[in-house]
Amino acid sequence: MTLKTRLATAIATGAVLLNALAPMTYAYSLTVTGNGSGSNNDVNVDSSNDVDVDQSNDADIDNNIDVDANTGDNDANGNVGGDVTVKTGDAEANVTVYNAANLNQATVNQCCANNAEVTISGNGSDSDNDVDLDLSNDVDLDQDNDANIDNDVDVDAETGDNDANDNVGGNVKISTGNTSATVSLLTLANANSATVGGGDNNGGSISAWITGNGSDSDNSIDLDLDNDVDLDQDNDADVDNDVDVDGDTGDNDANDNVGGDVKVETGDTTATVELDTLVNFNGADVEGCGCLEDLEAKIAGNGTDSDNDIEFDSDSDLDLDQDNDADVDNDADVDGDTGDNDANDNVGPAGSDPTVETGDADADVTATTAANANVFGDFEFEFDWDGFLDLFDL
Repeated sequence: MTLKTRLATAIATGAVLLNALAPMTYAYSLTVTGNGSGSNNDVNVDSSNDVDVDQSNDADIDNNIDVDANTGDNDANGNVGGDVTVKTGDAEANVTVYNAANLNQATVNQCCANNAEVTISGNGSDSDNDVDLDLSNDVDLDQDNDANIDNDVDVDAETGDNDANDNVGGNVKISTGNTSATVSLLTLANANSATVGGGDNNGGSISAWITGNGSDSDNSIDLDLDNDVDLDQDNDADVDNDVDVDGDTGDNDANDNVGGDVKVETGDTTATVELDTLVNFNGADVEGCGCLEDLEAKIAGNGTDSDNDIEFDSDSDLDLDQDNDADVDNDADVDGDTGDNDANDNVGPAGSDPTVETGDADADVTATTAANANVFGDFEFEFDWDGFLDLFDL
């Protein structure tokens, strides 16, 4: 008898993906030129770019599997006048549970690609010329995953527990088949991938010129550049694997038989349990969000007693927080039994001996757990195990 159960829970609660989110790219050209003597000229530009990305997944997966494969528990008792044979088939149970849950991916390109050209030139004597340029870029990226996965598998494969008792007149034979149980639990949960500033032209260039203005003119350029990247990645995984496997070909009775040979022969039991758990990965790559790449400032050729100022203020802030919390509990209870057979109080022909011959009991349990990795910088996602991330074309 073959009993196969396959349960696949793929991408529970879905995946939240955000690709190629790019703030607006501005090119500023500010020029104060050719104004008359004694004029008062002001240019004030305030530009703010704000990107707020919030990705959250919450997965609660509960798999409860109970498999019973039984060809045993047969009776052949109280027969008179012939051979008695009990022969069982094989019992096979295969259980595969595959859980894949919670993936966030975000790519924010051109987080502060601002280009500005500021020129104050050719204005008359005693003119008052001011340019105030304020550029602010703010990227706030929050990725959260919470996975609670409970796998409970109970497998019972039995060909034994057969009786051939109180038979008269012939040979008695109990022959059981084999039991095979395979349980595979594969759990993949919680991955965050974030790339900020991965596109072209991530940084901006600033050109500031005060040139050729008249005597006694008052000229000033005030540049204020503020770039803020706040990246928060959090994972919380609670995985509980509870596997109970019972493979039994034994517990057979051939007692109180008269008149023939008595033989009890059991098959083999094989149990294979694999518990693979991979949880919690954070990968972050932040490029070019300093963000200014080129600055050219020049004060030249202005008239006598002119007052010329260029003030530049640049502030870049990167706040990266990567947190993982994993609680993995693997409990595997495997029982392979070919023994506990009885051949008692049998009476046969002279020279015959009752025979009990048991098969092999083989149990193989493998538990593999990989948890909690934080990577900052240039990284390649290898969250591995049959291409978990390939499901999302990463």
